[in-house]
Amino acid sequence: MPKDGFHALRHTYASIMLEVGESVVAVARWLGHSSPAFTLGYYSHLMPEAGSKGRTAIDGLLGRQGDLHASRNFPDSPRG
Repeated sequence: MPKDGFHALRHTYASIMLEVGESVVAVARWLGHSSPAFTLGYYSHLMPEAGSKGRTAIDGLLGRQGDLHASRNFPDSPRG
């Protein structure tokens, strides 16, 4: 609908930025949100790989190649 055009454009922009790994802090600031927590609450479903970079870094530090079978008990583990 034409009246929702700007909102749809704004949502698309935020979605793409987060999906490609842009900082939540930066996206929140660009959108004028009151806090990154608000942005995360609304858009976190678009960040399925959140936490994987940190796990990979620690695995590398510990001399492992990464755990391809991360426990599903972790809230940020990828769902398969």
